[in-house]
Amino acid sequence: MNYSLRKLKKADIRDIIKQLCSYKGVEIIEGHLMPDHIHMLVSIPPKYSVSSFMGYLKGKSALMIFDRHANLKYKFGNRHFWSEGYYVSTVGVNDATVRKYIQEQERYDIMQDKLSVKEYEDPFKG
Repeated sequence: MNYSLRKLKKADIRDIIKQLCSYKGVEIIEGHLMPDHIHMLVSIPPKYSVSSFMGYLKGKSALMIFDRHANLKYKFGNRHFWSEGYYVSTVGVNDATVRKYIQEQERYDIMQDKLSVKEYEDPFKG
């Protein structure tokens, strides 16, 4: 996949998530799209449980992504775009700490990617 296509998908995912959150009245306070996951700090109205909102967000966004990028259906068989689980932590008054974590996590993930570059040896060399 070329870089511009990757960027297009990232923009599409961001727009879809914003749209779906808006439909449910969920405020995105902070968010960062990583190459293989997303960090979000959101305010969910009390009428929704976290699990019902996450089911809605992951289910609807996967359908919308596959509608926009039909070729991904073959890469992610049976429409499994997102992993099954997610991590949730409730935040009280100190949401600034979570916001800072999300911002710093992107830098940390980028650094980890740079450190994890592996050099492979030719198994037939010899």
